[in-house]
Amino acid sequence: MIAPSSSASPPPDADVVVVGSGIAGLTFALRMARGASVLLLTKKHRAESNTNWARGGIAAVVGSDDDPALHVADTLVAGAGLCHGDVVARIVAEGPARIGDLAAWGTGFHRDGDRFSLGREGGHSRRRIVHAGDRTGRAIETALLDRASARGLAILEDHRVIDLVVEDDGEGPVVRGVRVVDDAGGEERTVRARTVFLATGGCGRVYRHTTNPAIATGDGVAMAFRAGARIANMEFVQFHPTALHPTEDPAFLISEALRGEGAVLRRRDGSAFMDQHHPLGSLAPRDIVARAIAGELADSTDDHVMLDVTGIPPELRRDRFASTLDGCRERGVDPEVRGIPVVPAAHYVCGGVWTDESGRTSIEGLMAAGEVACTGLHGANRLASNSLLEAVVMAHRAAVVLADDFRREGRWSDHPEPPSGDDAAPSDPGAAPPRPAGTAVDDAEREIAALRTLMWEKAGIVRSVAGLEEAREELAPIARTAPSPELRNLATAGRLIVECALRRRESRGLHYLSDHPWRDNERHLADTALSLTEVTP
Repeated sequence: MIAPSSSASPPPDADVVVVGSGIAGLTFALRMARGASVLLLTKKHRAESNTNWARGGIAAVVGSDDDPALHVADTLVAGAGLCHGDVVARIVAEGPARIGDLAAWGTGFHRDGDRFSLGREGGHSRRRIVHAGDRTGRAIETALLDRASARGLAILEDHRVIDLVVEDDGEGPVVRGVRVVDDAGGEERTVRARTVFLATGGCGRVYRHTTNPAIATGDGVAMAFRAGARIANMEFVQFHPTALHPTEDPAFLISEALRGEGAVLRRRDGSAFMDQHHPLGSLAPRDIVARAIAGELADSTDDHVMLDVTGIPPELRRDRFASTLDGCRERGVDPEVRGIPVVPAAHYVCGGVWTDESGRTSIEGLMAAGEVACTGLHGANRLASNSLLEAVVMAHRAAVVLADDFRREGRWSDHPEPPSGDDAAPSDPGAAPPRPAGTAVDDAEREIAALRTLMWEKAGIVRSVAGLEEAREELAPIARTAPSPELRNLATAGRLIVECALRRRESRGLHYLSDHPWRDNERHLADTALSLTEVTP
């Protein structure tokens, strides 16, 4: 419900409230803290985000043999006709500058002499993946947190935002803050702000098998939807082709960069199969690889395929991919002896809260960037390593626009810059504190497990109209009556995926509908948009 605005409304607690502590949230917060009061809220340990878990890197045109037009072309091909060309061109063009910012803030990207060491991933025609080995997300997160510490940025951990505060100013809804619960003390309160910036990440936890951390429960997109914001393209969920089998919760991600350096997907009998599905073989776009693996498993009694890493030179293997190789060995798999058993797992959602080129949503006072947002960059399928690129570019663009607004309103007061990343006090983000062992599984957790299984079986890699309709019927009452905010948000995010999927009666990019296995450009060459008024509660 939208509350009427009142001239007696209390003043804001901060100019800007940022929800989420990944690359988008921290970048935006650091930019805005130069002249405005900023409060960053994160529901878990600040380093527990999809950014920190990202292994591959950031795609950017910094190589001598590369060109922005090539990166744009690769992105458009992967996006299967739904990318917004102007958005793609702007984000690609700004990529090198934002990489420079991250490097200046202390991110330890690998270098060959005075140049960045560049990797290649599926769908890319050039080496353009700027990386820090296979711990790129962690390196970025550490640098940004160090910068935030030097700046004195206000960050409240274990603070779970449960809804947006929306008022009517007489001309329509306006976001005025958030309702938040301090998980340590259980206190619920309202935090008011002139602008709320959503950087809550994705909703991979809506699926039974996912590479996402436990916090990826679709909170941002669910809250924005309930507030009336426009949501788009939620049917396009990317399943990473290579998660370690058997999958943990979350699944251990096997970086696509291994295939970029020569690893090959094989059946368990040793025969390669991707050349039968795409000219790029094991370097095909992720949607094609994930469906190919799913098809291979459906046609056999196997429960996984193998990733053969012996085609990667041993020194490169052990230098670039040490974290991945060590992680496999810790789980009882020696990649250099028998290869890596892999299966697909939910990884990234290309849709989300619709924003313009400056991060503004359809509701005044609400901005968004990162995986929670839908800008038109990814279209129907995200090109590998374009996600961190989009997050840092859009967070920067949003901050520039909002800072200009504050200056015009006389609300901006320049603050001095803190020391560079090299001079700031180092920090180790570490891992999120584990949940206490032996905690009883309550009714809400059982319902969450059932919901995740439902989504995996009815709205996963291969879908059918009947299965999606069954999922919709089961999800609707959960979204209305869920006993916990987490379950409500998961059910809402799942419902949005299903509703968008049912509206797209074709197969395109990450959305494969067995009843309609072909593209239909006459009826479906457009974004799938939803709002609260279009979905029956």
